[in-house]
Amino acid sequence: MFQRAFERLRRLGALCGAALLALLAVPALAEPVVVTQPLMWYGLGPLECVAYSPNPEMPLVATAGKIGADVWNPETGERLRTFGAPEHSVVSIAFSPDGTQVVTGSEDWTAKLWDASTGAEVHTLSGHTYGVSSVAFSPDGTKVLTGSEDWTAKLWDASTGSELRTFSGHAGYVYSVAFSPDGTKVLTGSWDRTAKLWDVATGSELRTFSGHTDAVTCVAYSPDGTKVLTGSGDGTAKLWAVATGAQLCTFSGYAGDVGCVAFSPDGTKVLTGSSATLWDAATGAYLRSFSGHTDSVSSVAFSPDGTKFLTGS
Repeated sequence: MFQRAFERLRRLGALCGAALLALLAVPALAEPVVVTQPLMWYGLGPLECVAYSPNPEMPLVATAGKIGADVWNPETGERLRTFGAPEHSVVSIAFSPDGTQVVTGSEDWTAKLWDASTGAEVHTLSGHTYGVSSVAFSPDGTKVLTGSEDWTAKLWDASTGSELRTFSGHAGYVYSVAFSPDGTKVLTGSWDRTAKLWDVATGSELRTFSGHTDAVTCVAYSPDGTKVLTGSGDGTAKLWAVATGAQLCTFSGYAGDVGCVAFSPDGTKVLTGSSATLWDAATGAYLRSFSGHTDSVSSVAFSPDGTKFLTGS
């Protein structure tokens, strides 16, 4: 109960003004930062999540926030589609690998699958007993993973909407979820200050990554599947070896939470927020920061070719 009340107060404290979505070019270190497209998302409260379509032939970006979810043209800033009219905040969003579907997670305890072209609802994924805080598609697009405030993650069949498996073992909210690149494992990050690795086929826990001193709010898998990245309320992000669980490096220097993390498509760079900061994935060295938002950056995503990235605030 305390966890849930604390999180609600944190979110309510942030609900003010319009939210800003910015598309930035990934520069060489000697080049200036280029904001290629600032997109104003006119709604109450901040953007909770942003996503880039993995399909380069369908250049789309998606946003989720207090009043719903939308798809945009990243080059023009045009809003193309809105998904439903939710009564509760949509806090997470992800594209299918081919870009034809979108999955959203909401505080109404459900996740929903949508047709990205028409905006039509395809399935409602019901089974969690509190809000759905994170969503992800499997690399082959056949499954959906959800993380929830009910302390569990669930695996779903994307074609039928049926529940396949529950991953239980965290001692707090599951804030973030991710698939391994081969789809055989899933990664979860939790309020309990840990991230956990699970076997998709059996549901068994394979490894726990411990070392953060506050909630693990975000997780990501490296493109080659050998490393995982975690961000935390302790103001750091950490890189870990999947095979051994060893901590490889710590990205630090924040005054606040690290609320979002992402690998570049080639795996050579790491992007983190609350302020958008680029790091060298091999050495942990700071590369540069990106300014322009007037509040903390809540979500980041790279374009499929790695030349641009998206920030939401």
